[in-house]
Amino acid sequence: MNFDTIDIVIFTAYCALILGIGLYVSRDKKGHQKNAEDYFLASKSLPWWAIGASLIAANISAEQFIGMTGSGFAVGLAIASYEWMAALTLLIVGKFFLPIFIEKGLYTIPEFIEKRYSTNLKTILAIFWLALYIFVNLSSVLYLGAKALDTIIGTGDGSYMMMSIIGLAIFAAAYSLWGGLSAVAWTDVLQVVLLVIGGLITAYIAIDQLVPDGGIIAGLKYMYNEVPAKFSMILEKGEVITPNGKDAWWDLPGIAVLVGGLWVANLYYWGFNQYIIQRTLAAKSLKESQKGIAFAGFLKLIIPLIVVIPGIVAYVLNADASGNLTPESVSPGFLAADGGIANDNAYPWLIKNLVPSGVKGLVLAALAAAIVSSLASMLNSTATIFTMDIYKPYINKKANDKQTVNVGRITAAVSLVIAALIAPALGNLGQAFQFIQEYTGIVSPGILAVFLLGLFWRKATNNAAIIGVLASIPVALYFKVGPNGWVDSPLFVVLPFMHQMGITLIVTMIIMAIVSFSEGKGMVDPKGIVIEKDLFKTSPAFNISAFIILIILTFLYAMFW
Repeated sequence: MNFDTIDIVIFTAYCALILGIGLYVSRDKKGHQKNAEDYFLASKSLPWWAIGASLIAANISAEQFIGMTGSGFAVGLAIASYEWMAALTLLIVGKFFLPIFIEKGLYTIPEFIEKRYSTNLKTILAIFWLALYIFVNLSSVLYLGAKALDTIIGTGDGSYMMMSIIGLAIFAAAYSLWGGLSAVAWTDVLQVVLLVIGGLITAYIAIDQLVPDGGIIAGLKYMYNEVPAKFSMILEKGEVITPNGKDAWWDLPGIAVLVGGLWVANLYYWGFNQYIIQRTLAAKSLKESQKGIAFAGFLKLIIPLIVVIPGIVAYVLNADASGNLTPESVSPGFLAADGGIANDNAYPWLIKNLVPSGVKGLVLAALAAAIVSSLASMLNSTATIFTMDIYKPYINKKANDKQTVNVGRITAAVSLVIAALIAPALGNLGQAFQFIQEYTGIVSPGILAVFLLGLFWRKATNNAAIIGVLASIPVALYFKVGPNGWVDSPLFVVLPFMHQMGITLIVTMIIMAIVSFSEGKGMVDPKGIVIEKDLFKTSPAFNISAFIILIILTFLYAMFW
């Protein structure tokens, strides 16, 4: 084990503090039995700063610390578009989506589908989200988190893998199952402080290694001069080739990261993802929720410094004199069993080899904070969807608060056990972040089309939504056939997955429009949402924050174009 006593003490203190806070806020107040609103929406009492912190804590996980750092190692700063464009996406969600959700008094995102379309479509999507959270999100976070801990604590040979999966699962369950969203959100405030501080410390130590005694500015200049291509935000074909020989343009196809398919991924994730949007529904008020979203947007701007720059540093430290990785130059810790380069080993390698004792315990606590906070959020949202959208409507319509809360806890526990059993089978995903984006990209365009037209086009019908979301799957899969063996056939085209998502969204919306017009004869659907004149008015605080974020984004893309 690569830890000194001081590291173990620091990490243990972190675990005890998080558990203590979680259990303290989870307690039933005197004379008050926890009800469904308490458990699933934190009594609708969250202030803006807790919402913003919780949004980032739910979002930043092993997928970012391990997967995005791995993509930084392989691709460079271009992968930061997922983070920087997310800041802009959050502003759009806060201004145009959130007012409608809060006005409808939602507990869950599927509940909106029921109010706008039908119970049948709501149930279909609720089942889909439950499967996605359990079999993709929970299992991948457990796997990537355990993989990181196995590399940092042990030798990366898998000896600590199962123990790490079980440990992370138990830790997340210890407070989130009992306390619900209150426990998750309030512990997230500390978790996000820890993950930002720990991440910045790691980035500073890593950059400082590039020019010993030269300082961080000298290190950044050295890194930029050594690998200037890795600081390009808008990639051209052939500009960046990953260590395993893939043209990075296929993952981040130029201008599409600004005006193309990345919007599908971002709008779907930040606008219609239960474990993200749930904390905004738990706000004291709409204005408080919007301020929280703006705060999260500011935090998003600094995340690439924490999760992308360290990956580029790891690349530079392992490159030869010409700036390329070779079997001779790269550390053995990056060599995969098949002889390729394991990009996702970048962050664990940095912690294990560069971070000194004492600080290592803090950095590991930051990594654990990112993993556990996401697990807790996913568990709470899985429980919310099953309880409110499956159990209560179909299994026990007369369920009281005590029964719904207990069912939520049982659902979360069962989901966690299933995910923990699946996690070890995920194997080596290469660039895990890109893998997860592509997998989610098969289903996200269809669901996004259903929501966008449901929110802003009153003529969209229920049958159009059902046909559209079902048709989007074969449309998305059509693009997956070409790269898997049918490239020479004129029936199939090969496109970057961002283009695939954009085209699938447009095709789905056209299908929905055709069905809606043929069915409704151009009439407004009875469940169409009436947009009031003042619904999208926002406070000066939100408007000023949005303006500042837009200025910073413009500056960043102008600098690194």
